Amino acid sequence: MRAAAAQAIEATAGQAGFTRERAQQLADELVSAAGRFRETLEDLRPAGSDELSALRERVAALEARVEKLEAARTTTRRRTTPAKRPPAKKPPASPPPASST
Repeated sequence: MRAAAAQAIEATAGQAGFTRERAQQLADELVSAAGRFRETLEDLRPAGSDELSALRERVAALEARVEKLEAARTTTRRRTTPAKRPPAKKPPASPPPASST
């Protein structure tokens, strides 16, 4: 009887360890899923006023850069327009090949 009781206690303790380990795995998975969910919500939320202001500033800076590049390109085109060249001379046409009939 004593041996059976000891065996039952050992089996229960072993199962408790397994249950505790599985519960920890499930808790870890839940924490990981909650983190992914939070990141997804953060990505989906609308931009705040600070973010919009920063984006407006970046767009304005990019517009200024584009205008500067376009102005430089227009100026460069005007200065480097190639002079007109006379058309290339074509060599005289060679006589058609003789046919052997």
